[in-house]
Amino acid sequence: MVSQVADSLIRLVAFLIDGNRYGLPLERVERVLPFVAVAPLPKAPASTMGVVNLHGQVVPVLDVRRRFGFPPRGYGLSTYLVIARSTRRVLALPVDEALGVVEANADAVKPPDSILPGIGHVAGVVALPDGLLLIHDLDAFFSLEEERQLTEALEGEKT
Repeated sequence: MVSQVADSLIRLVAFLIDGNRYGLPLERVERVLPFVAVAPLPKAPASTMGVVNLHGQVVPVLDVRRRFGFPPRGYGLSTYLVIARSTRRVLALPVDEALGVVEANADAVKPPDSILPGIGHVAGVVALPDGLLLIHDLDAFFSLEEERQLTEALEGEKT
């Protein structure tokens, strides 16, 4: 789940959403791009903003702000898309700022419930010298029903 380097270091791609720091395991992230126009995807779950065309591949864009309960925000030139792989598909996450790769001791990663009980979509929490970083769990982003709706909506795009 979390990339291990050397003996006990993990590498995470860190980013900001609404002032909060999140990270994804480096091996799950394909690239970080400037934000591009998002096309609507009819019949997709509400947690999906739409899709982008990434070199001929249709990639769903997740509405992370909505899922985390943050207020809506316009996306512009300062926004980025983190292109990452869940176990089921490639996804794009709009983020306010890309912070780069951070390394932390694997032993420093704590289960999310031990620090923030009830927080969803988070695989772990790591305390860095300058604050907490929440490790996002892409595989937990969609419920089974939302995953089914997204798959059907994407298949509808192909026809």
